[in-house]
Amino acid sequence: MSENEKLVEVQHLQQYFPAGGRGKHKKFVQAVDDVSFFINKGETLGLVGESGCGKTTVGRTLLRLYEPTDGKIIYDGNVIFDKENKVAVNMLPFRRKMQMVFQDPYASLDPRMTIGDIVGEPIDIHHLAANKAERREKIISLLERVGLNSEHANRYPHEFSGGQRQRVGIARALAVDPEFIVCDEPVSALDVSIQAQVVNMFEDLQEKLGVTYLFIAHDLLIVRHISNRIAVMYLGKIVEIADADELNDYPQHPYTVSLLSAVPIPDPNITRQRKRIILEGDVPSPLRMPTGCAFRSRCRYATEKCAKECPKLEDRGNGHFVACWNK
Repeated sequence: MSENEKLVEVQHLQQYFPAGGRGKHKKFVQAVDDVSFFINKGETLGLVGESGCGKTTVGRTLLRLYEPTDGKIIYDGNVIFDKENKVAVNMLPFRRKMQMVFQDPYASLDPRMTIGDIVGEPIDIHHLAANKAERREKIISLLERVGLNSEHANRYPHEFSGGQRQRVGIARALAVDPEFIVCDEPVSALDVSIQAQVVNMFEDLQEKLGVTYLFIAHDLLIVRHISNRIAVMYLGKIVEIADADELNDYPQHPYTVSLLSAVPIPDPNITRQRKRIILEGDVPSPLRMPTGCAFRSRCRYATEKCAKECPKLEDRGNGHFVACWNK
């Protein structure tokens, strides 16, 4: 398998949600606006940004859980959505290859179903077991793979802790042997010790199965640990993409610099010398997006050009893409 072989590619993705009004006065929330990126086979792309910037919407739209407003989605060379050419393929065959681990382990599991039935549902939908014995065997194998055991199959979600529920969600995603998993903040609802266990499990699964991840999270330390490359989002747009170490050591976009300045470092001497960059101003409303660069109202480097024209992602060398006129 070539390391640089693209598995997922997104071109000019848009996702607008209606927000009232009629006719000419119809309003839209511009949740994702002109987002482009790719993920190579076997790698992890981390997606970070503050709450409400559109990270989860990108993940869900990529899997077509939300139907995109515009753009093009290519999976392993197959165009699964292209607004311009009116392509929108049946997603059922691709659901086996593309799966999602949801953010909230308390809300993403049906409380009326046993763990065995939750993990077995994808097996039933895609007809992956010839009989009940094979189905049972697959379910137990999946539970053991994520650190649970056969006794857990007959229990209900309310009998488990948050970390165990998230493991069930991961087992459900793995039930169809996917090639690509969108991990939507899978550790944000868990305590720190359980976070480490779940992240290590994701890494082990990638090593054993060669799974490709889009890893969405707030915690930049976790994202740096698990990701090969990191993309930074602000108000529906990607403002910077680079290798994980490159982005952390040499951030270029002012928003990325401010995010990294907020990451705690467990060394009191370094912490005393560091200066936290506090952004001024408010985040613009996605209902009334400003002209030009969306970050200009909070940026100390903003110029007149920033107000007139929105910068495109440009390669600054070594695969480091930045969308900024002044940095």
